[in-house]
Amino acid sequence: MIPRFGGSGSMQIPSGAVMKWIDQVGYTCAAGWTGSYCVTVYMGGLHFLAPIHVGEVVELQALVIRTGRSSMDIAVDVYARDPKSVTRRRTGHCVIVFVALGPDGKPSAVPQWKPRDEVDRALHAYAIRLAELRKQMDSEMERRLSRTDEAAG
Repeated sequence: MIPRFGGSGSMQIPSGAVMKWIDQVGYTCAAGWTGSYCVTVYMGGLHFLAPIHVGEVVELQALVIRTGRSSMDIAVDVYARDPKSVTRRRTGHCVIVFVALGPDGKPSAVPQWKPRDEVDRALHAYAIRLAELRKQMDSEMERRLSRTDEAAG
């Protein structure tokens, strides 16, 4: 059971609550881009850079940084600030992969996104590199699991 925000003497927002917000804002971006229902298929590279304190204003920003046939990579940044200040600080970042689903519940094509400037190109390259690393990690895990299954059977 997670205590309510600020409960048990804690003055920080629980990371699980922040993860939920990240997924929700990522979904909003993905659904807005595609005009269809989307599902989260991967959340990676999640970095909590600084705590968010109870009472702070929290702002999340999401943007498309890569598209595939039916999937899209969404970068989400998390910021927090004192409500009496305009200065905000970056408290988190991650990339989420969503897949668009058609009315039949199967993956459907998404509108293609193309980088427009140097920042977009850097984010696109970052998303490509994350996808490469994800595939490599998945392959390694499958090999290890198959070895474990063979040893047990």
